Amino acid sequence: MELVKSQGYEVSIGAIEESDLNSWIEEKFSNSKKIVLLDENGLKHCWSYLHSQVPALNDAEIIEVESGEKNKNIETCTGIWSALADMNVSRHDLIINLGGGVIGDMGGFIASTFKRGMHFVQVPTTLLAQVDASIGGKVGVDLNHMKNMIGVINQPNGVYVDTNFLKTLPSNHLKSGLAEIIKHGLVSDQKYWNKICDKKYQSVKDFGDLVNQSVHIKNGIVNQDPYEQNVRKKLNFGHTIGHAIEAYSLESAMKSLLHGEAIAIGMICESFLSYKKDLLSEEELASITTFINELYPAFIMNEVIYHRLIEFMKNDKKNRAGEINFTLLNGIGDSSINHSFDIPDIFESLEYYQKSIGI
Repeated sequence: MELVKSQGYEVSIGAIEESDLNSWIEEKFSNSKKIVLLDENGLKHCWSYLHSQVPALNDAEIIEVESGEKNKNIETCTGIWSALADMNVSRHDLIINLGGGVIGDMGGFIASTFKRGMHFVQVPTTLLAQVDASIGGKVGVDLNHMKNMIGVINQPNGVYVDTNFLKTLPSNHLKSGLAEIIKHGLVSDQKYWNKICDKKYQSVKDFGDLVNQSVHIKNGIVNQDPYEQNVRKKLNFGHTIGHAIEAYSLESAMKSLLHGEAIAIGMICESFLSYKKDLLSEEELASITTFINELYPAFIMNEVIYHRLIEFMKNDKKNRAGEINFTLLNGIGDSSINHSFDIPDIFESLEYYQKSIGI
């Protein structure tokens, strides 16, 4: 068990049984209501394990919501807020968010706003949530498919990262989380990038070995800049274009992309923009493009889609002074913030991605 200090709380990395979660709930919330928020996957695959490791949750109430990014919205929140009110939940009670990024984002937002804020802990069950989404206090929901447009930065009481949950994940969800791990290496640590490239990703253990280091990278950056005024913006690499692609896939009739699948495409496009600005070498761009395309499914786009992506980007919450804002690579393992590009340059980056997948 390792404890990583964050903004007024700790990230526990290791088996939940060895953590302080049970004793903490018994000490602080023995006479309080405990609410576990989860989706159907969490109920089927994760709740029995958590319950067996944390007997203090014997009297917990379960709120189940439908899985998927498409349900991370105010309408779902309204239903949960109403359920909490019907249960007479107070601001002194506790919400446990058991699930992936959607549950953590939405559950944290619900807890942060219900009766002006109540206690909550994050128990991330997906690779993406364990290495990225659960750490740093960003909580919120989507608006008209635009990612995390409504939300706050509010730190949880604790985060409990147990890689045993990863055994429940299909390979595409593991690789979705891997995209954020790749991002950590690209923006801050070349040696870590090399380690990621050397992995074969044949078993859960191959991913589990990366969790600890990514937690430290993400948490280290957040501790320097908890409200994203400066260095934390580095973690947005791949997300300006990636979030637009994810939003488009959610609103269109096609099968929606997982978050990491969209961010992987965004990282290729934004690596190209880094190259175009003479920050990234041609060899590094080729290395990043080849590695990511070997891992993730191709996504075919055309100019009509490009224009829709620009509309999403223009409403990106990271923008300033009316300009679309990017984080770029200064080379593998280094990054810089607050870059902007004209629309033709962004189109060119999308075209570069299309050519890289043979379109």
